[in-house]
Amino acid sequence: MKVALITNHPPPFRIPIYERVAKTPGIDFSAIFCSEREPNRHWDLPPLRFNHVFLKERFVTRGDNFIHNNPDVLSALGKLSPDVMVTTGFNPTFLYAFGYAVAKSIAYVPMTDGTDISEESLSRWHKAIRRIIYRRSKAFIAASHGGLKLYESYGIPREKCFQSCLCIDNNAYSEAANAANATGKSFDLIFCGRIVPDKNPLFALDVAAGVAARLGRKVSILFVGSGELEQELTRRAAFLSDRVETLINGHAQQDELPALYASARVFLFPTARDVWGVVGNEACAAGLPIIVSPEAGVADELVLEGENGFVCGLELEQWIDRAVLLLSNDAVYQRFSQRSRALASHYTFDHAAMGIVDACRYAVGLHRDVTPDLSDWKVG
Repeated sequence: MKVALITNHPPPFRIPIYERVAKTPGIDFSAIFCSEREPNRHWDLPPLRFNHVFLKERFVTRGDNFIHNNPDVLSALGKLSPDVMVTTGFNPTFLYAFGYAVAKSIAYVPMTDGTDISEESLSRWHKAIRRIIYRRSKAFIAASHGGLKLYESYGIPREKCFQSCLCIDNNAYSEAANAANATGKSFDLIFCGRIVPDKNPLFALDVAAGVAARLGRKVSILFVGSGELEQELTRRAAFLSDRVETLINGHAQQDELPALYASARVFLFPTARDVWGVVGNEACAAGLPIIVSPEAGVADELVLEGENGFVCGLELEQWIDRAVLLLSNDAVYQRFSQRSRALASHYTFDHAAMGIVDACRYAVGLHRDVTPDLSDWKVG
């Protein structure tokens, strides 16, 4: 079975999934990328050990989004002649691919990181496009429970839906955490993400200052990331330097992240919007309790209230209360830390790859393997 996956670009945390799909017996896998790297991404790409092609880069920028328009996807598909096609969005490039699939009677499978919450504000036009495409799709892939709810809202039967979870190299983070536990933690708190308004890094700094006042000691916080608010963050950190020791690390490459997470005790994730939030996987795999806003997809799915973290709105005192509890009660901290690792252990590259493979097999009428049900992943 020839499978062609068309997507914007190759994020490092997706590459191992594609490699596993490509190694699956009976699967001839190829990836078509609209771009090698979008302008706001700073990661270094590892070697791509699967068939792939980069289209001629063409996109327009709208805020933080890049609208890809690659008509040469049609010639790329003509050369590959796939049996089943997977796309990860609704940019013009993906619409060209959908048209090709319809014209050539190729099984079509949409794949989304979106959720019923993240897409509830879409325009009627955007929703109409989805209905047209979904009516002609043979199977559906979601990254999360919220993605399954999204498909359900369009009337799609559950048996046609598959999950390919977002995940990271859990072992790398676990090993770094074990090493750090033996030598001690350097920071009380960590924020990892772009230093931009939507991610609320200044709120995280205010949490640190409030925790310091409550505990009656200086509190340390590590910021990992870069963005337009770096100068303002630096200025405010200097103003609070008598209460908060702040280190702004800047952007970190993938191989640097495990040790950075492992150097801290509690992860702050005060995002204003994240359809999922892979930083949550990273923090959990490193054994960190998490305080997260409900606007992150990981909330109530990977981060469970009162089990491995807290889910609360952006009310400063609530965040301070919860951070103080985690930093002052070792029994609670250890219980949350162990639970984070247990939950993260089920979000793996193998599970994610199998979700794609099973969806493609189903789309062409082949046997459906048993795909892990994330609803049962609340392990002890």
